[in-house]
Amino acid sequence: MRIGVITFPGSLDDRDAARAVRFAGAEPVALWHGSHSLEGVDALVLPGGFSYGDYLRCGAIAALSPIMSEVIDAANKGMPVLGICNGFQMLAEAHLLEGGLIRNDHGSFICRDQLLRVENASTAWTGNFEQGQEITIPLKNGEGGFIADADTVKRLEGEGQVAFRYLGVNPNGSVNDIAGVSNARGNVVGLMPHPEHAIEEGFGPDTHAAMRNGTDGLAFFTSVITQALVAR
Repeated sequence: MRIGVITFPGSLDDRDAARAVRFAGAEPVALWHGSHSLEGVDALVLPGGFSYGDYLRCGAIAALSPIMSEVIDAANKGMPVLGICNGFQMLAEAHLLEGGLIRNDHGSFICRDQLLRVENASTAWTGNFEQGQEITIPLKNGEGGFIADADTVKRLEGEGQVAFRYLGVNPNGSVNDIAGVSNARGNVVGLMPHPEHAIEEGFGPDTHAAMRNGTDGLAFFTSVITQALVAR
């Protein structure tokens, strides 16, 4: 399986995302924001960072990059797309996901290992989790507060489009403790925490077993591979 990782000016975690794809057993394909080609990939990752310096709204300029017209078309046709942190902001700005992300309610950048609950284990990127499973994924953002109008939140909750929820502490003031959402079809998922930083023992979050031993993030990338194998 070939999974494209798109680099935008200001991307920070594109190489980490590519490494996670490789670690999961797929082939990462580097894609450039200025291109109109997806190079025939089977899935896409929009990585974290500070695209275009976040000088307008986080993800707002990147959402208008040339490659995003191809991303939108591919997503609407069913291609799996994962947006991580800044990538989540891009997907919201491109209207592939509902809601938006605003400045953390405490006004500060936050970096921590964050406990999450898997609320939807049937998306393209969550199929290898169990419904209700609690996982620990690193979080680092300054504008991660998820917002949406009351009717949209009610629909997202009612139709199972809340993919992840913060547990223990709400790190940024997100409505209903929402950490990630999906589209109605389940092929597009966005979340603020960074699964690509929790894929290998010795380099992930601390666990009860050992320091830096958490690998919960790997299941995001193996999930989309598993789905593709089942589809074939």
